[in-house]
Amino acid sequence: MSKRLFVSNRDESVRLFKNPVLEYFSHIHPATPVIVYIPVVFVLMYIGLQRISILNSFLLFISGIFMWTFFEYVFHRFVFHYSPKSDLGKKIHFLSHGVHHDYPRDRTRLVMPLLVSIPLAAAFYFIFSYVFGHGYYLQVFAGFVFGYVCYDFIHYATHHFRMNGRVGNFLKEYHLKHHYVNPDSSFGVSSPIWDYVFFTSASNKKNN
Repeated sequence: MSKRLFVSNRDESVRLFKNPVLEYFSHIHPATPVIVYIPVVFVLMYIGLQRISILNSFLLFISGIFMWTFFEYVFHRFVFHYSPKSDLGKKIHFLSHGVHHDYPRDRTRLVMPLLVSIPLAAAFYFIFSYVFGHGYYLQVFAGFVFGYVCYDFIHYATHHFRMNGRVGNFLKEYHLKHHYVNPDSSFGVSSPIWDYVFFTSASNKKNN
């Protein structure tokens, strides 16, 4: 199990870049993904509905959300929690995710900066258009983007909202186990499904 030498439980930031422009864009208001990407989802669905039926569009949209949950799990587990050996690799890892584990309550770094999310979104747009074809990719991509927005919102909420109710309380406790019990488990934030599939939930790790 990975052990961290420092964890701040205060809502505070640490400077990451000497360059003031890069430092500025490393911070982001948590509402930004909703404001930027939800209109994109509506536009994609509107255009897609001109091509295929409402039922098929809905099924493709749900498929896109499901694909996001898998991408979220894989990216979090194998990219964000990769253990680099070189000094450069360690620095990149800290900038991309290590800082979040050291400062988990920093509200300005709980969602992905636009300088990262926009290029990733553009790349997935072209990948989906190639894989799913002209008639279907818009709805799948819309679901994928919606899944991402839900992920960012849920991630922020687990660190800063009370989250009453059975589902909300479960998601909050589940993610905080990743931070404060075992960072090598519970990689799903918006959904724990893939942790159960691949036996990486906190309960599985504890039993092992």
